[in-house]
Amino acid sequence: MGSFELATTPLHLGLGATAVPQPAFDGEVSWYEGYAMRHSEDGAEGRLVSMHTFDNSWDVWEMHPSGSEVVLCVSGKMTLIQEMDGQPVATTVGPGQAAINPPGMWHTADVHQPTTALFITAGMGTEHRPR
Repeated sequence: MGSFELATTPLHLGLGATAVPQPAFDGEVSWYEGYAMRHSEDGAEGRLVSMHTFDNSWDVWEMHPSGSEVVLCVSGKMTLIQEMDGQPVATTVGPGQAAINPPGMWHTADVHQPTTALFITAGMGTEHRPR
């Protein structure tokens, strides 16, 4: 297989050390539902690798109950806000810096300038709530 753009073609890391490019990401909830159906057999061990560019702070909180999420800032600067014991804890990351969202931890982000980040997510059971 040739090269592909991670920003438009996310990647699934699955059981047996597999790496499977996904259909083009369209930003819709139905894309995530299709992803979950395609890879449900990998359970909590499956990982979604994606890259997104943000111009604005997030308007939702999210939480991944089945595993950790790695957030690697590729360019720009963002502040990851994690909810620990009901209190927000902020960690700012710039290019080349990473943070980890532990399983079950609610998190969101403030974006200080256009920012691109790479995510490695244990997405099974992900939940969202308004910010």
